[in-house]
This record gives sequence, structure tokens and C-alpha cells, in this order.
Amino acid sequence: MLDVAPTELLLVAVVALLVIGPKDLPKAMRFVGQWVGKARGVARQFRAGMDTMMRESELAEMEKQWAAENERIMREHPSPSPALPAPQPEQFAASADQEADAGPLMVEQPAFKDDEPPAAAPKPKRVRKPKVVAAAVVEGDPQP
Repeated sequence: MLDVAPTELLLVAVVALLVIGPKDLPKAMRFVGQWVGKARGVARQFRAGMDTMMRESELAEMEKQWAAENERIMREHPSPSPALPAPQPEQFAASADQEADAGPLMVEQPAFKDDEPPAAAPKPKRVRKPKVVAAAVVEGDPQP
């Protein structure tokens, strides 16, 4: 990519410090960082677009190869029963449309043998902690 040596980067930093000044240097660095981020985003988007286009072209090429291979196989191995016509894609599309228009399929809910709900488990008894008693009572102090 870019061949920037550490000494060149140090030289650019010193020149930027002298030209811009220490007061405005953080603002300038923030501005440069934002532009670098935008440039990386554009590059990432471009690369993703190119990858998508390549994938689509590869898929189209594979579909062509598949269709040619399928046609070759169909020529080499004809249908065993010539009385039956080969299915047409339109037939499948029509049957799918008819199934979609049929409405939702209703299924009967299963029936349970026992109508009674299961017995609830007994609640565990709550155990109280013993109160702490003061070890020594000083004479003259009233007890609570």
C-alpha cells in the first residue's frame, strides 16, 4: 500500500506541529481522522460492490454451465417412457398458486387424557435465622 517509513512519519509530525501549532493540532488531527474514516468507508463500500458483482457473474456462469451439462445429460439419456411428457415449469407454478389460494391448513389440537392439571408441588417451609443476642451487657445501660 503506502510505503511510509517511521522516520518520514516523524518528520511529518514535527512539521505539522510547527506549522499548525500545539493549540490547533488536536483539531487538525480530528479533522484528518474523520476524512480518513470516510475514505475507508467509501473504499469498503466499493470493494463490497465489486465482490457482489463478481459473485453474480460467477453464479451466472455456473448456471450456464449447469444448463449445458443438463442438456447434454438429457440428450445422452432420453426419457425411459416416451408416453409421459416432460413436466413444464408452468405446471409447477400453477399448482403452487392453487395451493396458496386454498387458504390455511387447519389441524385438530391434541386432546389430553386427564383434564385435571398436575398437582402443584408443596412450597418449602421458610426457616428463620436465630436472632443474635449481645454477648455482654454493661451495667447501667438500659436494655432495649
